Amino acid sequence: MERKVPFGLAIIPLFVMVVAMAVTIVKFEGDPHIPLIIGTVVAGLVAWFAGFKWNFIEEGIYKGIKMALPAILIIITVGMIIGSWIGGGIVATMVYYGLKIMSPSMFLVSISVITALITLAIGSSWSTMGTIGVAGMGIGMSMGIPAPMVAGAIISGSCFGDKMSPLSDTTNLAAGITGTDLFAHIRHMIYTTIPAFVIALGVYWYLGRDFSNAGVDNQEILEIMNVIQSNFIVSPWLLLVPAAVILLVAFKVPALPALIVGVFMGWIAQFTVQGGAIADAVNTLQNGFTLETGNASVDELFSRGGIQDMMYTVSLALIAMAFAGVMEQTGMLQSIVEKILKLARTARSLVVSTIATSFLTNVAAGEQYLSVLLPGRMYKKAYEDKGLHSKNLSRAIEDGGTVTSPLVPWNTCAVFIISALSVHPFEYAPYAVLNFTVPILSIIFALFGFKLEFVKKEDYKTEAERKAS
Repeated sequence: MERKVPFGLAIIPLFVMVVAMAVTIVKFEGDPHIPLIIGTVVAGLVAWFAGFKWNFIEEGIYKGIKMALPAILIIITVGMIIGSWIGGGIVATMVYYGLKIMSPSMFLVSISVITALITLAIGSSWSTMGTIGVAGMGIGMSMGIPAPMVAGAIISGSCFGDKMSPLSDTTNLAAGITGTDLFAHIRHMIYTTIPAFVIALGVYWYLGRDFSNAGVDNQEILEIMNVIQSNFIVSPWLLLVPAAVILLVAFKVPALPALIVGVFMGWIAQFTVQGGAIADAVNTLQNGFTLETGNASVDELFSRGGIQDMMYTVSLALIAMAFAGVMEQTGMLQSIVEKILKLARTARSLVVSTIATSFLTNVAAGEQYLSVLLPGRMYKKAYEDKGLHSKNLSRAIEDGGTVTSPLVPWNTCAVFIISALSVHPFEYAPYAVLNFTVPILSIIFALFGFKLEFVKKEDYKTEAERKAS
């Protein structure tokens, strides 16, 4: 029988980490790295006290870090893509034309819908936020809209598209781990996700009223456009670069090679279209692009990117996954989930517990994939025992896990967003309306039994036989 740390001990590292995180961030306005290290040390000590040897604990740390490596590679690549697209004038072109055609009052609605449609087509919220999202931040901030509002709208739209796209890795993961037909899973998510997105758009429309043309300094926008034209060659042909990345991902090219193509195209544009030196273009990939125009808002927008700009994020991801690795390897997460499972006596409470567990996994493990995998793996039999269709489980883990990951500052999704959009989760969370509305609606629907679908137990056997054949 596989050993695991009992619940009474398993909760200690999580409690210590959350308290340390609250004190460090709220009181001292510090960074989340040290609280996560404290949590990891405490988790290791608890595991050692419970009888686990150091080699086994260390193996868990390495497993956790290994799980973060794909995300880290994408984070580093996004750093290069931001630098090369700024240096190549691609971001400047998107911002320039965006300022010309978008209405400030409808910008939050527009950017949320645009990012939703793009992510729906390509299945990757990270690719959308790291490319179109970066330009959207520049356009919105240039219009005088606060960065947290813009980031919230971008995140809501991107997460909607990611959740509902048949190309999304988390969507396929949730369906696969629960044994649910992919499109049955997507159709079942409509009941919580579509209403949440409508609510989000309504909120963005309401917020956008404060940024009507009458309330925005059009002279300042014109000045920004003039500064952009003075420092970059703006051409609609440069829009082919983001279009190429979107097209590649839409044709199921994996996100990493598709983004690398975007990096290469932006790098070439810096010394061919913009007339920069090749050495400067290389340096931009490493250290980012720097612009000094005298216009503070333009300089802030266009002075960023590069691999070094992502090292804060990379270190946070490594530490977060070291903590998650110890918690997973020693069975601490499993002990916490099993304790919650004992409280779920009815089908309705089981769904609520699943949503809560997925969110808790995001908090404890700091990894979106684990928030889908762990509850999906551990609750599957409980759903079968209660005669619940597996699509109830697949939707619950997405509603509680996939969309809440950007709200946890040390989660890999939030870490990526901090790097790509330069806004902290505590700032954008109130405006990421879809991300907290989906789990709320899902819990309400579960408590009232709305769209809680049951099947006969023999249907599970039929499904298992079908998969085995």
